[in-house]
Amino acid sequence: MTPQEQEIKKMKSEIKKEVRHAFGTNMKIFNWDIPENDDRKSAELIIAVMQEAMDELKQEISAGDFNH
Repeated sequence: MTPQEQEIKKMKSEIKKEVRHAFGTNMKIFNWDIPENDDRKSAELIIAVMQEAMDELKQEISAGDFNH
């Protein structure tokens, strides 16, 4: 197992918790800002933007932007 694999094994639950926290924070903002918010629609839109951000990061990684 590589050092990176060992580290991700230790950090996996924390990373997932941080992602869920970012999602939850954005859901709260939608609920504050939109009277009678449609939670499911908001969740779908937020997840779509989060996925877009992940896809952009993947492209940056593939392009070598994190090769230091």
